[in-house]
Amino acid sequence: MQTEIFINQGIHESRIAILEEGRLAEVWVERPENERTVGDVYKGVVSAVLPGLQAAFVEIGQDRTAFLQVRDMMEADRDETDGARNGRRSRHRGYPSIQNLIKKGEEVLVQVTKEPIGTKGARITTQLSLPGRFMVLVPGGNWVGVSRKIISRNERKRLRDLVFKIKPDGYSVIVRTEGQNQSDREFKRDMKQLVKNHERLIKTGRKVEAPALVYKEMGMTSSVIRDLFTDNVGRLVVDSKELYKEITAYLRQVSPELRQRVEFYRERRPIFDAFNIEEDIEKATNRTVWLRRGGALVIDYAEAGTFIDVNSARYIGSDDQEENNLNTNLKAAREIARQLKLRDIGGIIVIDFIDMNEERNRKKVVDCLFEEFKRDRAKVSISPNISEFGLVEMTRQRVRPNLLHTHSEPCPICSGTGRIMGPDTTLTWIERWLQRSYAATRERRYVLKVHPDVATYMLENREERLKSLRKATKARLQIETDSTLGPQDYRFFSTKRSLDVTAEFRV
Repeated sequence: MQTEIFINQGIHESRIAILEEGRLAEVWVERPENERTVGDVYKGVVSAVLPGLQAAFVEIGQDRTAFLQVRDMMEADRDETDGARNGRRSRHRGYPSIQNLIKKGEEVLVQVTKEPIGTKGARITTQLSLPGRFMVLVPGGNWVGVSRKIISRNERKRLRDLVFKIKPDGYSVIVRTEGQNQSDREFKRDMKQLVKNHERLIKTGRKVEAPALVYKEMGMTSSVIRDLFTDNVGRLVVDSKELYKEITAYLRQVSPELRQRVEFYRERRPIFDAFNIEEDIEKATNRTVWLRRGGALVIDYAEAGTFIDVNSARYIGSDDQEENNLNTNLKAAREIARQLKLRDIGGIIVIDFIDMNEERNRKKVVDCLFEEFKRDRAKVSISPNISEFGLVEMTRQRVRPNLLHTHSEPCPICSGTGRIMGPDTTLTWIERWLQRSYAATRERRYVLKVHPDVATYMLENREERLKSLRKATKARLQIETDSTLGPQDYRFFSTKRSLDVTAEFRV
């Protein structure tokens, strides 16, 4: 597969676009005020231990308290390498009670594994891991794991033997996919740097006062170069001269043969416009995704998960309805895999495919999903069958907020629901407020401020609605418009007391 990487270095944000076969596959965005924290190590203080949840909250100096589960305090399974994939569930294992492992007020070194998302704080672990270019160093233990993506038995054995010889005692190691066919020299250099980083981390952790940052993981651009810029990448194009020099200097040390694939973009036209990336990024937050030759996906986000509806829309195929539904579902399965990766959607995902009568066709669709997600670096688990309701349930590893959360924020009027109350509902709320007010105070004269659209609704048809409201509530209202109010908001001002009394009788 032909892969290309494009980097746009802006004043307010840096963006990395990864193209596969000429199509946008991934977008990474980092802003100065919201730098990524996954991989960072903190010295934290346990603020609460919750036996009922078998979890603890740890203060690490961020706005929200970090969350630590008991399973994230256990040593990693040696089989849990970066190759874990579709449908494979970790083996069940018993854990000791968290109250026997950690106490309130205790200081502990922790590493961020998931960014804070929404109202949730960062997810952390006490099992530290330091990624290098060809391996991941795991302090503690004495085992060596190899990425499942390295298929050759001989190569896997060579890598295990090699790493066992060079690693110090007290460390476990996971060989990354990029380590395939690398020499002893490359692994020794990687190992030396990682051990040095860990020793520096421990030394800093002893000195600082909690809560404090102890070790900062590479920035977004550096980590992408380390993790993704391999022999499979045809070229890397960057529009910053300084960043171009940094990347080539780094590659001179670790992979000199890749330097010739790095290009400095010199044109005046923005780099993402020149390579038709900007338009695809803008489409990546749309609710509806149109499929080629018809059909569409509708993607809806919720706190509990993401829901994707597949419909035939404008699809024109053969006269065979079953065949048409199968073809649309197969195209949808391929596009869903791309969209989840592109939008970085994680957590629980439910897909509603178009109904198919034949079991073999349903199996084709699920098999297609499994095949497409093999190229996804995130851990994915997919239910093996379409349910009796025509749904496929799956989960995808969530590390950071998805693209929609990165580029947008909840609407201040609808609070993110996507809908607001109509003027008739607002009028009903106003009527109930007046009824409560009159029952409690017998006060009748108010100035009512509402959105202009609501005022128009109340005053149209010769003020019939306003007259009915006055008659039902015995109120004497003076209507004023306020464009700063939302369509579902209102304010009551007492003429008698000369103050805002809205909160007194609002439920």
